[in-house]
Amino acid sequence: MALRELPLRTAALTARDVRPVLNAVRPHSLRNASSAAAPAEVEPSSFEVPPPPPEAAQKFDPIARSKARQLKKNPLPPSRYQYRPPKYYRGPLHPHQPPPVSDPASRLFQPGPFSLPRLEQTYQSTIAADLLTLTYQHRPPGYRAPVVEQRLREWTGESPYFKNRPLRPPRGGSALRLLTPHRDFRNIPEIKKVVVHTMVPEAQEDSAHLHVAGMVVQAMTNVRVVAHRARSHVVQWGLKKDKYVAVTADVEREDTFHFLSKLIDVVLPKIKEWKGVAGTSGDGSGNISFGLTADQVAMFPEIEVNYDSYPPKMIPGCHITIHTSATNDQDAYLLLQSIGIPFYGKLKG
Repeated sequence: MALRELPLRTAALTARDVRPVLNAVRPHSLRNASSAAAPAEVEPSSFEVPPPPPEAAQKFDPIARSKARQLKKNPLPPSRYQYRPPKYYRGPLHPHQPPPVSDPASRLFQPGPFSLPRLEQTYQSTIAADLLTLTYQHRPPGYRAPVVEQRLREWTGESPYFKNRPLRPPRGGSALRLLTPHRDFRNIPEIKKVVVHTMVPEAQEDSAHLHVAGMVVQAMTNVRVVAHRARSHVVQWGLKKDKYVAVTADVEREDTFHFLSKLIDVVLPKIKEWKGVAGTSGDGSGNISFGLTADQVAMFPEIEVNYDSYPPKMIPGCHITIHTSATNDQDAYLLLQSIGIPFYGKLKG
């Protein structure tokens, strides 16, 4: 047995002694990339581009080229990176589908959130659970919800004009109220956005009033404002058609909670003899509106610290509309009372 293993052991010892010698000789037989090479071994480079002729360099005018692109005479070449999602959603079977809202290429994409407001933390940790407890309606196993009947009225009669005619709205109103769904943890009322609107009829004669109103609203909300024109002539209000008369700002996402916390904790406590928001200010669908005068708008910290920068008697009042996900005014009142907005009088509904 030992005689059979003798050749294998001899070969292993020989290879162990010879391997260092081969490793020492190998670098001398190889050529590194940094060593000099023969000119014949190097191929000519394919990246060498000849310089442009002097005539082309003299005729090149970047300003005229940019102006031609602005006039769409010489637009940029089409590229696969110049993608714009469709403006309107035309159904799930359309060949061009819009990207998801989380995609930066989407028209509805909004970056953020960049902060976590304290009011939002309080809502998620305390207010949401309390609202669910106060508005919860238990449904035992086996409960069957009643069937909602047809809310629109049909045209009854023998007149030929009643055939294939759209259904009529309910009596006493031109719109249907929202149905209140069963309350559970999936549909707890929450604040969606805040719209700040100010009417400046003086801007029809002097545009400075519109500029000051836009600066004030933008300082209050930290959101770029949008100016609006009058749609028609209204003699009673002194409006002229196609004249700028108002500005609005849509405060969304974390800016909503920043604005509301500043309004509730800083501005409203400064107002002397302020009763609160009227209990009849709801629209029946969970949206609450109230107004502030010019003196009350000047109490915002962004306006107060730079009060001398604004022209005298040009700071306007504003209307504030709080949009909630509630489907009735009772739930909206309960939500706004929980975050600190007081109401006076009998609550509507």
